[in-house]
Amino acid sequence: MDEIVFLDVSTVGTVENLKLLKRLGKVDLYDNTEPQQVVERCMGKEIVITNKVEMTAEIIDQLPDLRLICVAATGMNNIDLTHAEKKGIQVKNVVNYSTDSVAQLTFTMLLHLVNRPFYYDNYVKSGAYAKSNSFTHHGEPFWELRGKRMGIIGLGTIGRQIARIAEAFGMEVVFYSTTGRNNNINYKRFELDDLLKNSDVVSIHAPLNENTKGLITYEKIKLMRPCAILLNLGRGGIVDENDLARALNDNLVGGVGLDVHEHEPIHKDNPLLKLYDKDKLIITPHIAWASKEARELLIRKIAQNIESYQKSKE
Repeated sequence: MDEIVFLDVSTVGTVENLKLLKRLGKVDLYDNTEPQQVVERCMGKEIVITNKVEMTAEIIDQLPDLRLICVAATGMNNIDLTHAEKKGIQVKNVVNYSTDSVAQLTFTMLLHLVNRPFYYDNYVKSGAYAKSNSFTHHGEPFWELRGKRMGIIGLGTIGRQIARIAEAFGMEVVFYSTTGRNNNINYKRFELDDLLKNSDVVSIHAPLNENTKGLITYEKIKLMRPCAILLNLGRGGIVDENDLARALNDNLVGGVGLDVHEHEPIHKDNPLLKLYDKDKLIITPHIAWASKEARELLIRKIAQNIESYQKSKE
């Protein structure tokens, strides 16, 4: 029976189908694992499951029994892939498990920023509406998505789902290819500056790499329309957070939605937590991927990766 360890099971929360892993071998589950604990907990294990715990070359060299690293995510930045390959260790990630979950939170943020329901909810609950002599109230203007332009940075699986939903709202969709190779025939491809200048909503769904790190700076945000919405549900390092805070305080954009951050958890002194107008920003703790259904699908796909590895040994 294969020896398996999951180093940071708390990152997937409570999922009913975690028991799938226990059918595949003897499994040790740890809520979290500090860097100094990795080698001890992985010693003697053939299969290691990690979401964010790093598997460096130094750690890999101390684990002679390791044959498979399962990444409980799509991004594999925490694994030294070159060294794993050199040592004959397979690395398997999981893709296409959170598309609908990320798309849903993207539009939740967008509608929150556009329709301002928090303002109107507070207006009613404060008792102000009960004292009014009008059946309605126009304190915070909002606009319709129909006829507006959605500019998508990164037209991968999630980006294409965002595009489909945007079209259902009657929006025009354009995109910027972070690799320069995507020529999707369904939508107009813009260069980055043109997309920023001419979009009512800019939504980021790209990976973090040499093409995207620090892509959105203060100077880039200055190109956007003053009423435009910027959403980042891709990777935190794509947007310079200091520049973003400055841009929000300078009223360069109408609103921002963030689910990903340069440092996670976010630093307590991050300027985004100290904005002049906090209502311009909705910020969540990297949860877009984490619907109940998405987390269960993630576990199912991890189990499938392990099963595929086990069958290859037969």
